[in-house]
Amino acid sequence: MSVDPARTVPSLSASLPRPRADAPARGVPVFHPPGGRAAWLAWSVGVSVYVLAVVHRTSLGVAGLDAAARFGIGASALSTFSILQVLVYAGMQVPVGLLVDRIGPRRVLLLGVALMSAGQLAFAFSTAFAPALASRAVLGCGDAMTFISVLRVAARWFPAARNPFVAQLTGLVGTGGNLFTTVVLAQALHSAGWSATFGAIALTGAVVFAAVLGLLKEAPPGAPAPFAPGSARLPVGQQIRAAWSEPGTRLGMWVHFTTAFPASAFGLLWGMPYLVEGQGMSHAGAGGLLSLLVLSGMAFGLLFGRLVSRTAASRLPIAFTVLGATALCWTAALAWPHGHPPLWLLVVLMLVMGSNGPASLIGLDYARAHNPAERMGTATGIANMGGFIGSMVTLLGVGVLLDALADPGGDTHGAHAYQVAFCFQLLPLLLGTAMILRLRRRLDRPAG
Repeated sequence: MSVDPARTVPSLSASLPRPRADAPARGVPVFHPPGGRAAWLAWSVGVSVYVLAVVHRTSLGVAGLDAAARFGIGASALSTFSILQVLVYAGMQVPVGLLVDRIGPRRVLLLGVALMSAGQLAFAFSTAFAPALASRAVLGCGDAMTFISVLRVAARWFPAARNPFVAQLTGLVGTGGNLFTTVVLAQALHSAGWSATFGAIALTGAVVFAAVLGLLKEAPPGAPAPFAPGSARLPVGQQIRAAWSEPGTRLGMWVHFTTAFPASAFGLLWGMPYLVEGQGMSHAGAGGLLSLLVLSGMAFGLLFGRLVSRTAASRLPIAFTVLGATALCWTAALAWPHGHPPLWLLVVLMLVMGSNGPASLIGLDYARAHNPAERMGTATGIANMGGFIGSMVTLLGVGVLLDALADPGGDTHGAHAYQVAFCFQLLPLLLGTAMILRLRRRLDRPAG
């Protein structure tokens, strides 16, 4: 029997220590978001920007070997593309959260589309490493402005109990961009060429920009402003400290850190090289496995969205199950003799890693649930940094190890090199799990 998430408010609130998310700012009248068709229209326009951002973000994941040949670089330099993009994304999360809280998500989304399009267009025509690297930084800056903005639009249009489900649905639809990358972009890259493929993606931004400009309403009619008229906003430093001081914000960041990075680092860069160079698969076969990773993520997004909407008590059990299954599958794959796990194990690994992205959104739900509306963007930005910091560390660690283990006299990497290099990801996995356990105990303490 299905359960309407809108009917779960009492159980959701009862399971949260010190619930804060939906309390209105002082002096702001209580307003109940209507949901309905208008809400879904606003969300659809916003999520189109996020889909485009995912296409931009993951485009290098299927072009890693082509980029290495185009720019004449090794594994460490290749990883720098994704590391810089992720570094900019993570570093922008708090500033973007502050912007969303102050100027509204619509303007932030418009700025994000403009930056992504400019960065991708420059990348399409770059022939040297340095300009291409700078263009990925611009792209990462625009990408950073999308997801938080879409969640803020959803929070103002939908009832609070539906927010976990809508957040998972946002992630699910966003993975459609990843599916486009692995299925369509990979083929276009080898048929149309580098500049034509990346240039076409950049020009798509003009259509999305027009849709946001003409169709997006960031709040329903009659909704109060996030701040009461005449009320004083906290200075930036105080707002960041207030969001960080909430244990729920920090717990959310570490949940996002630990659950997101394995699939993120794999999909952003190292998945295709691992499968092609390390496992000897064809580009088509590797693309099929990466597509399976994306499809699995879409299915898990629907499942986790329903579970968390029914009861907040399911959040950490889901996160720990995902972490345990991911660690187990990677341990089995990396421990396989000669570094060549069988195809069935690679399929299981893709299916399990598909749960990583949906599980990471549980971290954002913790941030939302423990902060008032006027600093929700800031808190969400802090939590959303986690997975991208973990991805950045993993991208760099794997790249450095691959360069150290490269075959003598060449830049190729065998199965053993990938087997050793990918063991690096077990370190952030253990660190993040330890931090979640520590902060969970702190969150469970009664407020004094």
